[in-house]
Amino acid sequence: MTAAALRIAMVAGEASGDLLASQLMEALRRRLPDAVFFGIGGPRMLGLGFDAWHPLEKLAVRGYVEVLRHYREIVGIRRDLRRRLLADPPDVFIGVDAPDFNLGLEKALKRRGIATIHYVSPSIWAWRGGRIHKIGAAVSRVLALFPFEPALYEKHGIPVSYVGHPLADLLPVEDGRKEARELLGLSLQDEVFALLPGSRQSELQYMADTFVETARLIHQQVPAAVFLVPLATRETRELFAGALQRCQAQQLPIRLLFGHAHQAMMAADLVLVASGTATLEAALLKRPMVIVYKMAPLSWTLMQWIGGYLPYCGLPNVLAGRFVVPEFIQDDATPENIAQALLNLYADRSVRAALQAGFRALHLQLRQNAAEKAAVAVIGSLPRALAAHATA
Repeated sequence: MTAAALRIAMVAGEASGDLLASQLMEALRRRLPDAVFFGIGGPRMLGLGFDAWHPLEKLAVRGYVEVLRHYREIVGIRRDLRRRLLADPPDVFIGVDAPDFNLGLEKALKRRGIATIHYVSPSIWAWRGGRIHKIGAAVSRVLALFPFEPALYEKHGIPVSYVGHPLADLLPVEDGRKEARELLGLSLQDEVFALLPGSRQSELQYMADTFVETARLIHQQVPAAVFLVPLATRETRELFAGALQRCQAQQLPIRLLFGHAHQAMMAADLVLVASGTATLEAALLKRPMVIVYKMAPLSWTLMQWIGGYLPYCGLPNVLAGRFVVPEFIQDDATPENIAQALLNLYADRSVRAALQAGFRALHLQLRQNAAEKAAVAVIGSLPRALAAHATA
């Protein structure tokens, strides 16, 4: 087999996975210029020539109830993917995050002798630590984003590479507030709040109204406030617009943006953000934040029953090993609680400055040229005859 025939299957299950996978594709292409990529991916991957067998959005659901609602469709997609990959095996399979979807698929492929890479360690340090045995049976190697993760795998003899976080490479270390405000037509004197209620439709369904009502309370205390709401898709934009109507808040100074999440956060003085990758993005952009998450009540009850190991869920707090920014989850995520926390940060410049200094140190720690390191690890997992075709 020649390098021209190298076939790489990938599955990314949401917007953050699409970003990580697209960066990895670019790094692999520099070494394997004729490689072909296929599976499940998003718009960034498609823009690089990825052959998407199913749309990424079908997998972008979170919470037990939401997954159950789409269970038959998701299982059907995984069954189809497994059938096609086993019938015509790729040279390597890369599952990008989405462990509940990818690990079962990876296990079936690994049993057939296909190299399987899982990019983004499942959060076994936070909950369901017993999954590490399932991970070991499913993967040839884990690519870990955070420096404390490799030791967890090494203890169980699971091959692992720390690659750093691709977002730390992508986002600027220096403050881009001036340029972002110019791009968005804002002055340096404006009081700007960025609202990021999530990238999934299910997240907007549970959180959009709360974000709108929080903006109303802040506007009452800071009449000059401007609110930026970046939304990734037409569907999420429509859901947020619906919340504005329901809450009779069309008169609030809220600007809906198509994408431009990084620019919105860079332009902001403070960020209100749904728990997830966007919390790390806000930290890497050195923005003080308040983290929120709400889900279906039954999903929350089940999560409480299963239990977790940490008292926090936001990545900035996880990485610091303590609460550095406020979190409000489920019933605690009221507009009153959230608005007060944001106003407290708004009023305390010394706390904001300390957060920004801590976030800068975190950024430098995670900045490892992740996509290049990940590409090297993927190629190192290929059979020797295939890996030999890679260029340095």
